[in-house]
Amino acid sequence: MSRAPRAAGANRDWGSDESGTPVLHVDMDAFFASCELARRPELRGRPVIVGGRERGVVLAATYEARAFGVRSAMSMAAARRLCPQAVVVPPDHALYHEVSRSVMGMLGEITALVEQVSVDEAFLDVSGARRRLGAPTEIAARLRERVRAEHGITCSVGIAQNKFVAKLASTHAKPDGMLLVPADATVAFLRTLPVGALWGVGEKTEQALARWGITTVAQLADTDVPTLQAAVGAVHGAHLHDLAWGRDPRPVVPEHAERSVGAETTFDQDLWDAAAVERRLLELADRVAGRLRRQDTVGRTIALKVRTSDFRTLTRSRTLPTPTDLAQEIYAVARELFAGVDRRGLAVRLVGVRAENLERRTGLAAQPTLDEAVDARTEARREAELALDAVRERFGRAAIGLGAPAPAPVRTAPRT
Repeated sequence: MSRAPRAAGANRDWGSDESGTPVLHVDMDAFFASCELARRPELRGRPVIVGGRERGVVLAATYEARAFGVRSAMSMAAARRLCPQAVVVPPDHALYHEVSRSVMGMLGEITALVEQVSVDEAFLDVSGARRRLGAPTEIAARLRERVRAEHGITCSVGIAQNKFVAKLASTHAKPDGMLLVPADATVAFLRTLPVGALWGVGEKTEQALARWGITTVAQLADTDVPTLQAAVGAVHGAHLHDLAWGRDPRPVVPEHAERSVGAETTFDQDLWDAAAVERRLLELADRVAGRLRRQDTVGRTIALKVRTSDFRTLTRSRTLPTPTDLAQEIYAVARELFAGVDRRGLAVRLVGVRAENLERRTGLAAQPTLDEAVDARTEARREAELALDAVRERFGRAAIGLGAPAPAPVRTAPRT
Protein backbone atom coordinates (compact mmCIF):
# COMPACT_ATOMS: atom_id res chain seq x y z
CA MET A 1 0.00 0.00 0.00
CA SER A 2 1.35 3.44 -0.90
CA ARG A 3 1.85 5.79 2.04
CA ALA A 4 3.76 8.70 0.44
CA PRO A 5 2.23 12.18 0.81
CA ARG A 6 0.05 13.19 -2.12
CA ALA A 7 -0.33 16.56 -3.81
CA ALA A 8 -3.68 17.78 -5.12
CA GLY A 9 -2.21 19.06 -8.40
CA ALA A 10 -0.20 15.95 -9.24
CA ASN A 11 -3.05 13.74 -10.46
CA ARG A 12 -3.78 15.45 -13.75
CA ASP A 13 -3.12 14.92 -17.44
CA TRP A 14 0.63 15.26 -17.94
CA GLY A 15 0.54 14.33 -21.61
CA SER A 16 0.26 11.23 -23.77
CA ASP A 17 3.83 10.56 -24.94
CA GLU A 18 4.63 7.00 -23.84
CA SER A 19 7.84 6.59 -25.80
CA GLY A 20 10.11 6.97 -22.78
CA THR A 21 7.99 5.34 -20.10
CA PRO A 22 8.79 1.61 -19.91
CA VAL A 23 8.26 1.16 -16.15
CA LEU A 24 4.92 0.29 -14.54
CA HIS A 25 4.28 0.23 -10.80
CA VAL A 26 1.24 -1.92 -10.00
CA ASP A 27 -0.22 -1.48 -6.52
CA MET A 28 -3.32 -3.24 -5.19
CA ASP A 29 -5.81 -0.85 -3.58
CA ALA A 30 -6.28 -1.53 0.16
CA PHE A 31 -5.32 -5.10 -0.72
CA PHE A 32 -6.32 -7.13 2.34
CA ALA A 33 -9.53 -5.16 2.78
CA SER A 34 -10.35 -5.47 -0.93
CA CYS A 35 -9.93 -9.25 -0.79
CA GLU A 36 -12.40 -9.38 2.09
CA LEU A 37 -14.93 -7.18 0.26
CA ALA A 38 -14.69 -9.39 -2.82
CA ARG A 39 -16.06 -12.33 -0.84
CA ARG A 40 -18.31 -10.21 1.38
CA PRO A 41 -19.91 -7.77 -1.09
CA GLU A 42 -22.52 -6.78 1.50
CA LEU A 43 -19.74 -4.79 3.23
CA ARG A 44 -19.00 -2.59 0.21
CA GLY A 45 -19.40 1.09 0.96
CA ARG A 46 -18.91 0.56 4.70
CA PRO A 47 -15.79 1.27 6.77
CA VAL A 48 -13.98 -2.05 7.12
CA ILE A 49 -10.79 -2.76 9.07
CA VAL A 50 -8.72 -5.93 8.75
CA GLY A 51 -6.93 -6.94 11.95
CA GLY A 52 -7.40 -8.37 15.42
CA ARG A 53 -10.73 -7.39 16.92
CA GLU A 54 -9.46 -6.08 20.24
CA ARG A 55 -5.67 -6.31 20.22
CA GLY A 56 -2.92 -5.90 17.66
CA VAL A 57 -2.70 -3.44 14.80
CA VAL A 58 -4.60 -2.47 11.67
CA LEU A 59 -3.38 -4.50 8.70
CA ALA A 60 -5.60 -2.76 6.14
CA ALA A 61 -8.59 -0.45 5.96
CA THR A 62 -11.06 0.47 3.26
CA TYR A 63 -11.07 4.03 1.99
CA GLU A 64 -14.31 4.60 3.91
CA ALA A 65 -12.43 3.79 7.14
CA ARG A 66 -9.44 5.88 6.10
CA ALA A 67 -11.74 8.88 5.83
CA PHE A 68 -11.98 8.71 9.64
CA GLY A 69 -8.19 8.69 10.02
CA VAL A 70 -7.69 4.91 10.25
CA ARG A 71 -4.32 3.85 8.85
CA SER A 72 -2.29 0.66 8.52
CA ALA A 73 0.00 -0.13 11.49
CA MET A 74 -2.26 1.89 13.82
CA SER A 75 -3.26 0.12 17.01
CA MET A 76 -6.70 -1.45 16.77
CA ALA A 77 -7.78 0.37 19.92
CA ALA A 78 -6.96 3.73 18.33
CA ALA A 79 -8.71 2.74 15.10
CA ARG A 80 -11.87 1.75 16.96
CA ARG A 81 -11.88 5.09 18.77
CA LEU A 82 -11.62 6.95 15.47
CA CYS A 83 -14.22 4.81 13.71
CA PRO A 84 -16.37 2.88 16.22
CA GLN A 85 -18.88 1.92 13.51
CA ALA A 86 -16.24 0.07 11.47
CA VAL A 87 -16.65 -3.63 10.71
CA VAL A 88 -13.55 -5.47 11.94
CA VAL A 89 -12.61 -8.55 9.92
CA PRO A 90 -9.93 -11.03 11.05
CA PRO A 91 -7.13 -11.50 8.50
CA ASP A 92 -7.03 -14.49 6.16
CA HIS A 93 -3.40 -14.58 5.04
CA ALA A 94 -3.88 -17.74 3.00
CA LEU A 95 -6.46 -15.92 0.87
CA TYR A 96 -4.24 -12.87 0.42
CA HIS A 97 -1.24 -14.95 -0.65
CA GLU A 98 -3.41 -16.93 -3.05
CA VAL A 99 -4.69 -13.75 -4.73
CA SER A 100 -1.19 -12.26 -4.71
CA ARG A 101 0.27 -15.30 -6.47
CA SER A 102 -2.46 -15.09 -9.09
CA VAL A 103 -1.91 -11.39 -9.77
CA MET A 104 1.86 -11.79 -9.89
CA GLY A 105 1.31 -14.61 -12.36
CA MET A 106 -0.65 -12.18 -14.56
CA LEU A 107 2.28 -9.78 -14.45
CA GLY A 108 4.63 -12.57 -15.44
CA GLU A 109 2.53 -13.21 -18.54
CA ILE A 110 3.18 -9.62 -19.63
CA THR A 111 6.95 -9.61 -19.16
CA ALA A 112 9.70 -11.59 -17.47
CA LEU A 113 10.97 -8.32 -15.97
CA VAL A 114 8.76 -8.29 -12.86
CA GLU A 115 10.15 -7.14 -9.53
CA GLN A 116 7.76 -8.01 -6.73
CA VAL A 117 8.45 -5.74 -3.77
CA SER A 118 5.63 -6.87 -1.47
CA VAL A 119 2.56 -9.06 -1.42
CA ASP A 120 0.52 -6.34 -3.14
CA GLU A 121 2.87 -4.37 -5.39
CA ALA A 122 5.42 -4.88 -8.16
CA PHE A 123 7.40 -3.08 -10.85
CA LEU A 124 7.35 -4.15 -14.50
CA ASP A 125 9.63 -3.17 -17.36
CA VAL A 126 7.46 -3.54 -20.48
CA SER A 127 10.09 -2.40 -23.01
CA GLY A 128 10.13 -5.83 -24.63
CA ALA A 129 6.35 -6.30 -24.50
CA ARG A 130 5.26 -3.21 -26.42
CA ARG A 131 5.44 -4.76 -29.86
CA ARG A 132 3.36 -7.73 -28.72
CA LEU A 133 0.92 -6.04 -26.31
CA GLY A 134 0.84 -2.37 -27.22
CA ALA A 135 1.65 0.85 -25.39
CA PRO A 136 2.19 0.88 -21.60
CA THR A 137 -1.23 2.48 -20.98
CA GLU A 138 -2.91 -0.27 -23.03
CA ILE A 139 -1.04 -2.95 -21.09
CA ALA A 140 -2.00 -1.33 -17.78
CA ALA A 141 -5.66 -0.97 -18.75
CA ARG A 142 -5.99 -4.64 -19.74
CA LEU A 143 -4.22 -5.74 -16.56
CA ARG A 144 -6.53 -3.67 -14.35
CA GLU A 145 -9.60 -5.11 -16.11
CA ARG A 146 -8.33 -8.66 -15.67
CA VAL A 147 -7.56 -8.22 -11.97
CA ARG A 148 -11.05 -6.84 -11.41
CA ALA A 149 -12.74 -9.58 -13.46
CA GLU A 150 -10.89 -12.51 -11.89
CA HIS A 151 -10.65 -11.37 -8.26
CA GLY A 152 -13.14 -8.54 -7.77
CA ILE A 153 -10.44 -6.17 -6.52
CA THR A 154 -8.83 -3.08 -8.01
CA CYS A 155 -5.28 -1.93 -8.58
CA SER A 156 -3.70 1.39 -9.44
CA VAL A 157 -0.89 1.73 -11.96
CA GLY A 158 1.79 4.39 -12.35
CA ILE A 159 3.67 4.62 -15.66
CA ALA A 160 6.92 6.54 -15.95
CA GLN A 161 10.52 6.54 -17.12
CA ASN A 162 11.88 4.92 -13.93
CA LYS A 163 10.85 3.10 -10.76
CA PHE A 164 10.89 6.11 -8.46
CA VAL A 165 8.53 8.19 -10.58
CA ALA A 166 6.30 5.21 -11.42
CA LYS A 167 5.82 4.54 -7.71
CA LEU A 168 4.83 8.15 -7.09
CA ALA A 169 2.47 8.03 -10.07
CA SER A 170 0.63 4.98 -8.75
CA THR A 171 0.26 6.69 -5.37
CA HIS A 172 -1.43 9.64 -7.03
CA ALA A 173 -3.60 7.37 -9.20
CA LYS A 174 -5.23 5.76 -6.16
CA PRO A 175 -7.74 4.38 -5.75
CA ASP A 176 -8.51 2.38 -8.89
CA GLY A 177 -6.71 4.64 -11.32
CA MET A 178 -3.84 4.95 -13.78
CA LEU A 179 -1.42 7.85 -14.17
CA LEU A 180 1.09 8.34 -16.99
CA VAL A 181 4.00 10.70 -16.39
CA PRO A 182 5.77 11.23 -19.74
CA ALA A 183 9.55 11.49 -19.58
CA ASP A 184 9.56 15.17 -20.52
CA ALA A 185 6.98 15.93 -17.81
CA THR A 186 8.89 14.20 -15.01
CA VAL A 187 10.43 17.29 -13.43
CA ALA A 188 7.21 19.28 -13.66
CA PHE A 189 5.32 16.42 -11.97
CA LEU A 190 7.88 16.17 -9.17
CA ARG A 191 7.81 19.91 -8.52
CA THR A 192 4.14 19.67 -7.48
CA LEU A 193 4.99 17.37 -4.56
CA PRO A 194 5.86 17.93 -0.88
CA VAL A 195 9.39 16.96 0.05
CA GLY A 196 8.02 14.05 2.13
CA ALA A 197 7.04 12.28 -1.09
CA LEU A 198 10.68 11.50 -1.88
CA TRP A 199 12.03 8.07 -0.97
CA GLY A 200 14.23 8.33 2.09
CA VAL A 201 12.54 11.42 3.52
CA GLY A 202 11.09 10.33 6.83
CA GLU A 203 9.96 12.49 9.70
CA LYS A 204 13.49 13.36 10.91
CA THR A 205 14.81 14.17 7.44
CA GLU A 206 11.71 16.23 6.71
CA GLN A 207 12.29 18.22 9.89
CA ALA A 208 15.97 18.69 9.06
CA LEU A 209 15.12 20.03 5.60
CA ALA A 210 12.39 22.29 7.01
CA ARG A 211 15.00 23.99 9.24
CA TRP A 212 16.66 25.06 5.99
CA GLY A 213 13.36 26.27 4.56
CA ILE A 214 12.93 23.26 2.26
CA THR A 215 9.40 21.83 2.34
CA THR A 216 8.72 21.02 -1.33
CA VAL A 217 10.47 19.00 -4.00
CA ALA A 218 10.75 22.18 -6.09
CA GLN A 219 12.64 23.91 -3.29
CA LEU A 220 14.90 20.90 -2.82
CA ALA A 221 15.65 20.69 -6.56
CA ASP A 222 16.59 24.38 -6.59
CA THR A 223 18.94 24.00 -3.61
CA ASP A 224 22.61 23.36 -4.37
CA VAL A 225 24.02 19.97 -3.37
CA PRO A 226 26.53 21.27 -0.76
CA THR A 227 23.67 22.93 1.14
CA LEU A 228 21.62 19.72 1.07
CA GLN A 229 24.64 17.75 2.27
CA ALA A 230 25.05 20.17 5.16
CA ALA A 231 21.38 19.65 6.04
CA VAL A 232 21.09 15.85 5.83
CA GLY A 233 24.56 14.43 5.19
CA ALA A 234 26.82 13.97 2.18
CA VAL A 235 25.37 10.79 0.68
CA HIS A 236 21.73 11.48 1.52
CA GLY A 237 21.85 15.06 0.27
CA ALA A 238 23.23 14.12 -3.14
CA HIS A 239 20.74 11.25 -3.49
CA LEU A 240 17.74 13.43 -2.68
CA HIS A 241 18.91 16.02 -5.20
CA ASP A 242 19.00 13.31 -7.88
CA LEU A 243 15.48 12.18 -6.99
CA ALA A 244 14.17 15.74 -7.08
CA TRP A 245 15.32 15.91 -10.71
CA GLY A 246 13.83 12.51 -11.52
CA ARG A 247 17.12 10.61 -11.71
CA ASP A 248 16.81 6.95 -10.69
CA PRO A 249 19.11 4.52 -12.56
CA ARG A 250 17.93 1.34 -10.82
CA PRO A 251 16.64 -1.30 -13.25
CA VAL A 252 13.64 -3.54 -12.67
CA VAL A 253 15.20 -6.66 -11.17
CA PRO A 254 13.13 -9.88 -11.40
CA GLU A 255 12.98 -12.58 -8.73
CA HIS A 256 13.46 -10.34 -5.74
CA ALA A 257 14.83 -12.65 -3.07
CA GLU A 258 13.31 -12.45 0.40
CA ARG A 259 15.89 -12.36 3.17
CA SER A 260 13.56 -13.99 5.66
CA VAL A 261 10.07 -15.41 6.05
CA GLY A 262 8.11 -14.89 9.23
CA ALA A 263 4.73 -14.85 10.93
CA GLU A 264 3.60 -13.41 14.23
CA THR A 265 0.43 -12.96 16.23
CA THR A 266 -0.82 -10.69 19.00
CA PHE A 267 -3.08 -12.50 21.45
CA ASP A 268 -6.57 -11.25 22.22
CA GLN A 269 -5.64 -11.62 25.89
CA ASP A 270 -2.16 -11.89 27.39
CA LEU A 271 -1.29 -15.57 27.90
CA TRP A 272 0.27 -17.02 31.04
CA ASP A 273 -0.01 -20.65 29.95
CA ALA A 274 3.17 -21.78 28.20
CA ALA A 275 1.34 -24.66 26.54
CA ALA A 276 -1.13 -22.25 24.94
CA VAL A 277 1.75 -20.15 23.62
CA GLU A 278 3.43 -23.28 22.23
CA ARG A 279 0.25 -24.22 20.35
CA ARG A 280 0.36 -20.84 18.65
CA LEU A 281 4.06 -21.34 17.91
CA LEU A 282 3.10 -24.52 16.06
CA GLU A 283 0.58 -22.61 13.93
CA LEU A 284 3.16 -19.93 13.13
CA ALA A 285 5.82 -22.51 12.27
CA ASP A 286 3.32 -24.17 9.95
CA ARG A 287 2.67 -20.87 8.16
CA VAL A 288 6.37 -20.09 7.83
CA ALA A 289 7.16 -23.56 6.49
CA GLY A 290 4.35 -23.36 3.94
CA ARG A 291 5.69 -20.07 2.60
CA LEU A 292 9.21 -21.49 2.40
CA ARG A 293 8.00 -24.46 0.36
CA ARG A 294 5.96 -22.24 -1.97
CA GLN A 295 9.10 -20.19 -2.63
CA ASP A 296 11.30 -23.28 -2.99
CA THR A 297 13.50 -21.97 -0.19
CA VAL A 298 14.84 -23.29 3.10
CA GLY A 299 15.93 -21.42 6.22
CA ARG A 300 19.18 -22.03 8.04
CA THR A 301 18.39 -19.84 11.07
CA ILE A 302 15.20 -19.94 13.14
CA ALA A 303 14.35 -16.84 15.16
CA LEU A 304 11.79 -16.34 17.92
CA LYS A 305 10.17 -13.06 18.96
CA VAL A 306 8.36 -12.69 22.29
CA ARG A 307 6.67 -9.58 23.60
CA THR A 308 5.63 -9.63 27.24
CA SER A 309 2.72 -7.79 28.84
CA ASP A 310 4.98 -4.83 29.72
CA PHE A 311 5.69 -4.40 25.97
CA ARG A 312 9.29 -5.59 26.30
CA THR A 313 10.36 -7.45 23.15
CA LEU A 314 12.81 -10.35 23.36
CA THR A 315 14.40 -12.17 20.43
CA ARG A 316 16.31 -15.44 20.29
CA SER A 317 17.70 -17.40 17.34
CA ARG A 318 19.49 -20.62 16.49
CA THR A 319 21.36 -21.64 13.35
CA LEU A 320 20.93 -25.22 12.14
CA PRO A 321 23.62 -27.31 10.47
CA THR A 322 21.12 -28.17 7.73
CA PRO A 323 18.54 -25.65 6.46
CA THR A 324 14.88 -26.67 6.64
CA ASP A 325 11.40 -25.96 5.29
CA LEU A 326 9.64 -28.34 7.69
CA ALA A 327 7.12 -26.97 10.17
CA GLN A 328 7.88 -29.62 12.78
CA GLU A 329 11.59 -28.77 12.77
CA ILE A 330 10.93 -25.03 12.88
CA TYR A 331 8.44 -25.54 15.71
CA ALA A 332 10.85 -27.70 17.71
CA VAL A 333 13.51 -25.00 17.58
CA ALA A 334 11.02 -22.21 18.38
CA ARG A 335 9.66 -24.19 21.34
CA GLU A 336 13.12 -24.71 22.80
CA LEU A 337 13.98 -21.05 22.29
CA PHE A 338 10.75 -20.05 24.03
CA ALA A 339 11.55 -22.32 26.98
CA GLY A 340 14.82 -20.43 27.41
CA VAL A 341 13.26 -16.95 27.46
CA ASP A 342 13.22 -15.23 30.84
CA ARG A 343 9.79 -13.61 30.93
CA ARG A 344 10.31 -12.36 34.50
CA GLY A 345 7.00 -13.90 35.47
CA LEU A 346 5.04 -11.84 32.94
CA ALA A 347 2.34 -12.96 30.54
CA VAL A 348 2.94 -13.09 26.78
CA ARG A 349 1.34 -10.50 24.52
CA LEU A 350 2.87 -11.46 21.14
CA VAL A 351 4.93 -14.26 19.63
CA GLY A 352 6.56 -14.56 16.24
CA VAL A 353 8.56 -17.16 14.32
CA ARG A 354 10.94 -16.36 11.49
CA ALA A 355 13.19 -18.35 9.15
CA GLU A 356 16.32 -16.45 8.15
CA ASN A 357 19.45 -16.99 6.04
CA LEU A 358 17.32 -18.36 3.21
CA GLU A 359 18.69 -20.54 0.42
CA ARG A 360 17.17 -22.08 -2.66
CA ARG A 361 16.13 -25.66 -1.97
CA THR A 362 16.41 -26.72 -5.60
CA GLY A 363 19.94 -27.87 -6.22
CA LEU A 364 20.87 -27.73 -2.53
CA ALA A 365 23.23 -30.55 -1.71
CA ALA A 366 21.96 -32.95 0.95
CA GLN A 367 23.86 -32.85 4.23
CA PRO A 368 25.39 -36.27 4.87
CA THR A 369 24.61 -37.90 8.18
CA LEU A 370 25.72 -41.01 9.99
CA ASP A 371 22.15 -41.78 11.03
CA GLU A 372 20.09 -43.12 8.12
CA ALA A 373 17.07 -43.37 10.42
CA VAL A 374 17.17 -39.61 10.98
CA ASP A 375 17.26 -39.03 7.21
CA ALA A 376 14.29 -41.35 6.75
CA ARG A 377 12.25 -39.57 9.43
CA THR A 378 13.04 -36.19 7.90
CA GLU A 379 11.96 -37.34 4.46
CA ALA A 380 8.77 -38.85 5.88
CA ARG A 381 7.95 -35.56 7.62
CA ARG A 382 8.54 -33.66 4.40
CA GLU A 383 6.22 -35.99 2.47
CA ALA A 384 3.54 -35.52 5.12
CA GLU A 385 3.79 -31.74 5.00
CA LEU A 386 3.75 -31.73 1.20
CA ALA A 387 0.53 -33.74 1.44
CA LEU A 388 -0.88 -31.01 3.73
CA ASP A 389 0.09 -28.41 1.11
CA ALA A 390 -1.81 -30.34 -1.56
CA VAL A 391 -4.96 -30.58 0.56
CA ARG A 392 -4.85 -26.89 1.46
CA GLU A 393 -4.24 -25.88 -2.14
CA ARG A 394 -7.45 -27.62 -3.13
CA PHE A 395 -9.72 -27.03 -0.14
CA GLY A 396 -8.22 -24.04 1.68
CA ARG A 397 -5.91 -23.71 4.65
CA ALA A 398 -8.67 -24.34 7.19
CA ALA A 399 -9.32 -27.81 5.74
CA ILE A 400 -6.53 -29.45 7.72
CA GLY A 401 -4.10 -28.52 10.48
CA LEU A 402 -0.69 -29.71 11.58
CA GLY A 403 -0.53 -31.89 14.67
CA ALA A 404 2.11 -31.30 17.31
CA PRO A 405 5.12 -33.56 16.75
CA ALA A 406 6.21 -36.11 19.28
CA PRO A 407 9.19 -34.91 21.32
CA ALA A 408 12.36 -35.57 19.40
CA PRO A 409 15.91 -34.29 19.49
CA VAL A 410 16.44 -31.19 17.38
CA ARG A 411 19.25 -31.16 14.86
CA THR A 412 21.87 -28.79 16.22
CA ALA A 413 25.37 -27.91 15.18
CA PRO A 414 28.05 -30.12 16.73
CA ARG A 415 29.89 -28.59 19.68
CA THR A 416 33.47 -27.62 19.02
